[in-house]
Amino acid sequence: MIPEEIENYCKLNSSPELSFLAELNRETHLTQVYPRMISGSMQGTLLRFICRMINPEKVLEIGTFTGYSAINLALGSEGMVHTIEVNPEQETIIRKYLKEAGVENKVTLHFGEALKIIPTLSETWDLVYIDADKPNYLNYYQMVFPMVRKGGWIIADNALWDGKVLSARKADKDTVGIIEYNEFVRKDERVENLLLPFRDGLMLARKI
Repeated sequence: MIPEEIENYCKLNSSPELSFLAELNRETHLTQVYPRMISGSMQGTLLRFICRMINPEKVLEIGTFTGYSAINLALGSEGMVHTIEVNPEQETIIRKYLKEAGVENKVTLHFGEALKIIPTLSETWDLVYIDADKPNYLNYYQMVFPMVRKGGWIIADNALWDGKVLSARKADKDTVGIIEYNEFVRKDERVENLLLPFRDGLMLARKI
């Protein structure tokens, strides 16, 4: 969403990617069909910083992929991270890099459909990070909302969806899911929110 030269300048003037995250980034691009799904260095660092700022004890991630964002959430948190991934074939790479990062004891992996797993969790969440199938974003939000503490946060990735949110008339189901999510959060009087134009867009909502 921003010019490549500006993004490169930002990376140049930011702390370098941690070595084990760089390895995970590389392996993801070599082995995965859709490597762009990885959070990447800039967004991973931002998630790590957010956790260090709010110091959550309980974090829920919906959509693990190869574990890049889960590792950053765990590195930034003193507490536990629960992460849900629909594809069990990702377990090997996820566990490999959780160990490399030294956070394997801070992350609980759940494999299966998030809409079925979330109701089985009895935690009160300080932070929820949504980065899964776009048509279900609003379902995830509504399901986790009662489980988020007052003052807690819900962050949704891909809130700009490559700019497709501006073309509602030609929207596919993923774009429609993002648009509906953004509009619902904007109108939800139970939160204050910020749609941050960072990478592919982050919708931040704080429960009030």
